Amino acid sequence: MALVTTKNMFKKAYDGKYSIGAFNINNMEIIQGVVNGAKAKNSAVILQCSAGALKYAGPKYLKAMVDAAIEETGIDLALHLDHGPDFETVKLCVETGFTSVMFDGSHLDYEENISKTKEVVKYAHEYGVVVEAELGILAGVEDDVSASKHTYTDPDQAADFVDKTGVDSLAIAIGTSHGAYKFPPNFKPKLRFDILEEVQNKLPNFPIVLHGASSVDQNAVATCNKYGGDLSGAKGIPVEMLRKASSMAVCKINVDTDLRLAMTAAVRKTFGDSPKIFDPRKYLGAGRDAIQKVVEDKIENVLGSENSLA
Repeated sequence: MALVTTKNMFKKAYDGKYSIGAFNINNMEIIQGVVNGAKAKNSAVILQCSAGALKYAGPKYLKAMVDAAIEETGIDLALHLDHGPDFETVKLCVETGFTSVMFDGSHLDYEENISKTKEVVKYAHEYGVVVEAELGILAGVEDDVSASKHTYTDPDQAADFVDKTGVDSLAIAIGTSHGAYKFPPNFKPKLRFDILEEVQNKLPNFPIVLHGASSVDQNAVATCNKYGGDLSGAKGIPVEMLRKASSMAVCKINVDTDLRLAMTAAVRKTFGDSPKIFDPRKYLGAGRDAIQKVVEDKIENVLGSENSLA
């Protein structure tokens, strides 16, 4: 098996009305938890690294661990740059062997976003690497990406953007949000399926991406808080909304916060229940197992991608 691009993954997902999970990775235990979960459910999967992950673990370490995961599990997967902030970071990832990159120019004015994205597409395509871009702005905080206001994607602009840049997939803003605190207290989450449907009509058979789509499992939040955490008010996107999006044009759903919460809850519980433990294998192993459970649940109940490798 091998490191692959997302082209065939997305075509199968679009036709099959499901999504591929794109899970953020930062260390060995997260990688193992994700790929073990994907293998258990026989599902295609995308591992993705933010600029923060590249700084933390180093691109060569991450790539080597992903290669080991492929050899160990025997499944195909894609390695993706999440929220690439500039051309230099894109270039670094392409040179390291990533098969997919995202250039995030959503904070730029429209014409500059087109210009810079087009430059990235031209470069990446020369190396057989696919490109994701973003149009619209998601509120919330994730690593170095933050915004206080939400700007919905304009469907006409989305069609124009894809035509002018040649991107392979597009992240749009329809109401999802980055981080664990996606919405104010008492606010009822709502996704703009009307926008998604219009984008799908204007861009038939084109893969759409949802960022900021963690569900923020309340059991994990409660466990964190029980063992010394302070995550009151954390709230995510309802599972049924994500599943509906997966049945439409959304072929990739990003998951980061849910992995962080699961690992943190497991580590805190281990320390709280067994205060004499100081072996990293004990508490990180618990975190790895918790991540695998999250991935299996996402594949089965949110993404609908179980047995997509068959």
